[in-house]
Amino acid sequence: MAERLKILHGHITAGCNQLSASAGVNTSSAFKYTVDNSKLTYEQRKFYEENGFLVIKKLVSPDKLKKFRERFADICKREVIVPGMTIMRDVAIKDSEFVPGEQAVTKIQDFQQDDVMFEYCALPEVVEYVESFTGPDIVAMHTMLINKPPDSGKLTSRHPMHQDLHYFPFRPAERIVCSWTAMQKINRENGCLVVVPGTHTGELLVHEYPKWEGGVNIMYHGIQNYDPSQPRVHLEMEEGDTVFFHPLLIHGSGTNRSKDFRKSISCHYASGKAHYVDVAGTEQETIADEVIQVVRRKLGREANITFVDVWKYKSRTIKGDNQLNYS
Repeated sequence: MAERLKILHGHITAGCNQLSASAGVNTSSAFKYTVDNSKLTYEQRKFYEENGFLVIKKLVSPDKLKKFRERFADICKREVIVPGMTIMRDVAIKDSEFVPGEQAVTKIQDFQQDDVMFEYCALPEVVEYVESFTGPDIVAMHTMLINKPPDSGKLTSRHPMHQDLHYFPFRPAERIVCSWTAMQKINRENGCLVVVPGTHTGELLVHEYPKWEGGVNIMYHGIQNYDPSQPRVHLEMEEGDTVFFHPLLIHGSGTNRSKDFRKSISCHYASGKAHYVDVAGTEQETIADEVIQVVRRKLGREANITFVDVWKYKSRTIKGDNQLNYS
């Protein structure tokens, strides 16, 4: 097992985008989690199929990331108001009397209505990889910038191991992918992503709030009875490095033990030909109810809104057709 992890880490640090293509392979019948186009090499597709993630080195330029950092600062200072956006504070500081600017915000979600931040989701260098997983019709479904704070000592800056599909009422999972870009050097000290290779081939597991002594941030659900002995890979990344991963891949992030905030920006995409599903009576019913209650606190407790309505509002077409509806 140790040798397998060593091989995986070698793929990551060498930069999977440097792998050469193999000739004469009938890819149309060999792959389930990627689609046929000319962007990914055979080796890259095979790596993603087996592991559920793929790192592309230096994909997003520092100049573009600087623009997003500056916009984030403006949002934190309330110089920019984005309709429908969610601004989150870490549970360890949410009751503090005064925390200024960016230091008060640990995450923004749903910035699809802000054309500056949304530029990340539409970056050609990102979208051309996304198309390898979703196909040519692409819809941005969930947007997020994480500003992981230095840990207060209560370990609240960590994120429990989870599967993103837990939050999504749309399918098929094979045509959903996350693009997650490091906005600075990210390592184990400041809480890099941790993934469990190959778990994307499994099922959606039961999630719940972990019973952490220091408290847990809202909607930071984790896998119930998670087995920490599973082999993990720490994705240490440089500024601009981008990892694409499957929504069933088990992942999380560690405590930020540095003195600085750790930033990343991400977008989940789905095929425009995907469809919404009813999660009533499933593992996802709990998160659906929680999301609806949060929205009703904003809109009014009598607001007639469904889990799917929330996700329709979050979405924004990138290219091609957006046909997402109930199947």
